[in-house]
Parts: sequence; structure tokens; C-alpha cells
Amino acid sequence: MTTAGTGHADADRGEQGGVRTALAGLTTRGRSFLAAGIAAAICAYVLGQSDLLRVGLLLAVLPLVCAGFLYRTRYRVAGSRRLSPARVPAGSEARVHLRMDNVSRLPTGLLMLQDRVPYVLGPRPRFVLDRVEPGGRREVSYRVRSDLRGRYPLGPLQLRLTDPFGMCELTRSFSTYDTLTVIPRVEALPPVRLTGEAKGYGDGRQRSLALAGEDDVIPRGYRYGDDLRRVHWRLTARYGELMVRREEQPQRSRCTVLLDTRGLAFEGAGPDSAFEWAVSGTASVLVHMLERGFSVRLLTDTGNSVPGEGADGFAGASHETADSAGLMMDTLAVVDHSDGTGLSRAYDVLRSGNEGLLVAFFGDLDEEQAAVAAKMRQRSGGAVAFLLDTDAWVREPTDVPGPLDRGEEALRMLREAGWTALRVPRAASLAELWRQADRDRTGLAAAGGTIGEGAGS
Repeated sequence: MTTAGTGHADADRGEQGGVRTALAGLTTRGRSFLAAGIAAAICAYVLGQSDLLRVGLLLAVLPLVCAGFLYRTRYRVAGSRRLSPARVPAGSEARVHLRMDNVSRLPTGLLMLQDRVPYVLGPRPRFVLDRVEPGGRREVSYRVRSDLRGRYPLGPLQLRLTDPFGMCELTRSFSTYDTLTVIPRVEALPPVRLTGEAKGYGDGRQRSLALAGEDDVIPRGYRYGDDLRRVHWRLTARYGELMVRREEQPQRSRCTVLLDTRGLAFEGAGPDSAFEWAVSGTASVLVHMLERGFSVRLLTDTGNSVPGEGADGFAGASHETADSAGLMMDTLAVVDHSDGTGLSRAYDVLRSGNEGLLVAFFGDLDEEQAAVAAKMRQRSGGAVAFLLDTDAWVREPTDVPGPLDRGEEALRMLREAGWTALRVPRAASLAELWRQADRDRTGLAAAGGTIGEGAGS
């Protein structure tokens, strides 16, 4: 995926301001020539030497001509930026391509190019470009990398112009900028069977219609273009107008991924912190479920979801799957700690929703919040919880271990409520925990969920 931004150098407002800008760009050499020319002209006037006057005028006019040349050149240089890709996982590199076009009929002088980038992405790139012929172009590129997710602006692009004689130097800034989105790392998850609904693409709706009698069919009026084979003749005779059977729609299994963002539930910061692991785990589960045809919803403890998300979440296994995943990744790229102290808002959202698989990533849970989380299980077809042992994440391996019963009460309460709950030690592998959740589940119901099979298989 790539994005492009194009802009022209910003123009100074007003001729007077433009002249001042051009004169301010004179280099030491240019100022020296100008001063020498003025001095020579004064001496020529005092001494009455016409030849010296010509020399003085030449010395004074040369830097002014160079300044005027550069001042007009700034209108005729176009620049563009392209990101490849525009959305990159944390710890991976993206390449930024810069292109300069000389759209004038005159060649440019030496060009010094500089792009503004945030400090977290690396040093500020600088390039020196030789003269560009009329209608010519130059392309350069540089790499950026960040271990911290987020949205980072790139630009505006700055261009420093110099004339061939080194008399004047002007800096121009382009008006456009682009945004690099650093999303959480996504870990590939193995196909396992967890408690939930039948498949990503369920056929329960089709079966219910197939097993229903003709009296149970809900018809609708005939519309232009409807297949005549779907006309329900008995109901047509009853109502006196053409009636057709309702189309059978496959039912999607649903999955809600809950991310605990409470600041008091996590300790530490940085790319290796417990909270970043939880965000990365959330992203991995979302992508995994979307790829398998589930309708996926992202939820946080604040009760917020992804903008543009439907009532049942984003549908997977379709041509819009990549766009849906992109919207969720963009949301997770900027998610931060919340000021909330409880999970009640998320519980209210889940309580009013439909049943489906629930996967949650929790920080530290006290007894009260563990009870709220336990009640979330009532409205889900299956529930898997990953409890991060944040104390172990901030404690160095050489330190004395903390209390063994830390978080055990929350685990017990969740398991008694029917959750498949797992503790997450420091730097744990989500793929291994995903398999362990399959092994540790208490039992398989008749409608056990399949995670990892192809949609509609």
C-alpha cells in the first residue's frame, strides 16, 4: 500500500516581502559582491572614473540577478512524497520516496533537500541534488523505522536552492505532508477449536429455513427483477398479488475482542511492556478471526469501538476484509491508557449485544473487576481471557519473585464463571497460549466453535 503527497513550494505574500526574502538569502559571497559593487560605484562617482563604475555595477548586479533567479525558480519546482507502505508494523521499516520535478524552462542550480521526520523515526534525512535540466526530475529515498506504534507526520519537505555562483541561497517549504501509521505487531495464530459458534460462515440460518414448513416462510412482495422461481404461489393466491420467498442468508459467527486499557491495570511502558503485548495480542486475534470469516468487533473497557463498525462488527472473508483489518489496526495504532477504573462500560455493551465468541486481554483485576468480567461470560457463546501478570513484566529476572497468589483469585473467579482463563508471563508467545487455551478448555459443547478452519468449510 502506498500513499502520495504532492506540493509546490510556498510563495511569499506580496512583492515587497518577496524582495526582502530574496535579499535575505544572499550568502557571504553575495553580500561581499554587493558591498564591493556599491563601494566601487561610490568611488567611481567621486573620482569620475567611468570604467570603475561599470565594474561596480557588474559586481552589484550579479548577486541581485542570482537572487531574482532563485526567487522565480521556487515557483517552478514541484515535489512529491510516496510511502511504501503507508501502514507498517512496529519494528519494521518503511521506505519514503521523494521526487523533485523541474517544471520550468531553465535549469536549476544545486538543490539541497531535507524532509522533516519525528525523532522516533530516525535522523532527519538530507540530500544534495545536482542541477536539474528543464523538465527533468530527481528521485531519492530513505528508510524510517519505529518500535513504538502511532501515527507520525512526515514533512513538510524543505528545499534549499543555490545559484551556480553561490551568491544566494533560499529555503523553500512545501505545503503537504503525509502520515506514517505504525501498527502493532501481528503474530500468526494456529488453527484451534475453542468454545463458540460453529464456523466463521455458519449455515444455521439456512438449516432453520430448510426445516421450516411453508407456513413458516416470511414472504415479501414481488419486485422487478426477482426470479420467478422464487414466487410462492400459495401465498400469491391468498394475498391476490405476487409474493416471493425471502432469500436465505448465511449467518456469520461473531467474535468480540476486548482490550483492557485502564492505566491502573498495567505497569511499565515501552515496546516491551505488558500493555504493548496486550495491544499486539488484540491485533493478532482480530486479524486471525477476520481471515476465518467471523464478524469481528473490537471493544475497549471504555465501551468504545472502531469508527464505522457495524452492529455485528466487521465481516471477514470478503473483499472488504483488508479494509476492515486496516481500520482496526489504525485504531490500535493510537490506543492509549484510559483513565477509567472499571469494566462496567464494556459489560453494558456486551450485555446488550448478541452471543458469540469473546476474547479478552486483561491487566490486573481486583476482586470487584474480576466479578464484572465474570458476568461478561453470560452473553457469550465462548470466552477466553488472557490475564497479564504485570508485576512479572516490570520485575527483572534476577529480582525476588512476587507473591505466588497475585491474580490467582481473579483466575479462579473467571474459570468458575466459565471462562478459559490463562495467565500471561513476561514475553510470552501468544501462539503457544492460543494452543494452551484449546488444551485447557473445560469441555466441548455440541456447538463448539472452530477457529482456524476456512470460512464456509
